[in-house]
Amino acid sequence: MGNTPARPSTSAEDYVKVIYDLQERGTGPVTISGMAERLSVSNSSVSGMLRKLNELGFVEHQRYGNVSLTETGTKAALAVLRRHRLLETYLVAELGYSWDEVHDEAEILEHVVSDKFVDRIASHLGDPVVDPHGDPIPTREGAIVERESVLLSEAEAGTTGVIVRVNDTDPELLRYLADIDIGIGMRVEVVERLPFAGSLQLSVRPEKGEEVREQALGLIAAEALWLSPEE
Repeated sequence: MGNTPARPSTSAEDYVKVIYDLQERGTGPVTISGMAERLSVSNSSVSGMLRKLNELGFVEHQRYGNVSLTETGTKAALAVLRRHRLLETYLVAELGYSWDEVHDEAEILEHVVSDKFVDRIASHLGDPVVDPHGDPIPTREGAIVERESVLLSEAEAGTTGVIVRVNDTDPELLRYLADIDIGIGMRVEVVERLPFAGSLQLSVRPEKGEEVREQALGLIAAEALWLSPEE
């Protein structure tokens, strides 16, 4: 057994996780201002932390350039995401939390639980591959089960598919989606794109046997949902 490398500091973990998340969500290159907005800190705070992460070998960042994770940084990010997403799954499955409550709770717990504890949760839950928001849960080895999906906001009119994932960073948005009864596992069709109105017109079939209904959805909400398209 080799020595396990020491776990990065809480703030280093938060930063690599955010960089990974911004890369993964694929809305363009990761920038200092994008990170500052996401972390609710100043641009200079982000620059200072990136210098430290650069020295630790977690990120590659030239001054004024885009930010990317090294292999070491990616491994660290996946380890935090594994803890975060398994904690969310456990809180929903075993403790009755709603999907809009778990993100903030997991943000705190992910830094303090041991890997042994997280592995116990994983095996207790039957090694799930996605969390309650449809986010992929990395394995212990840092592998991720990829599913083909497209952001709902970018889906063409006529696209039909199943909602497989939702961005969990905004509890108010999750509550709004719950209120209008849009959730994971629902089959939807993009009937019409209304970019100037900032919305999509969807046709939603919640469960087998239920009536199909029409639903207007703003583009901001549509940017938080992923669709697995059907042929």
